[in-house]
Amino acid sequence: MLTPKRLKFRKQQRRRRDGCDYAGSTVAFGEYGLKALAACWMTSRQIEAARVALTRHIKRGGKVWIRVFPDKPVSKKPLEVRQGKGKGATDFYAAVIRPGRILFEIEGIPRELAQEAMRLAAQKLPIKTKFVERETAHS
Repeated sequence: MLTPKRLKFRKQQRRRRDGCDYAGSTVAFGEYGLKALAACWMTSRQIEAARVALTRHIKRGGKVWIRVFPDKPVSKKPLEVRQGKGKGATDFYAAVIRPGRILFEIEGIPRELAQEAMRLAAQKLPIKTKFVERETAHS
């Protein structure tokens, strides 16, 4: 699973999740991509489950890019613990996803195979997504 090697601060505040992503909103590396249509915190387990589903379907053909990284520590207090006594320990790491963000990219396989692989990966994710293609330059 993906976790940061080191952090500047061990615990983070939650912050707001509104707005859209303009950086990372175009297919930059591969031919096809999976674009987020809603906002969420995507855990490292969800990213890994989607990656496994994607790579298993393409049978290790082509190349896959993961365009998101879980760098936000999310803390949680244990069950049945009274309030106070500080913030809980880090429970998991999450990537902050906003609408428009490209999550995965793929190249080197036919369009139909890529579309089905992205559909299987999207089923593992907590938000609605869209299959997108690289925009070709028209001269």
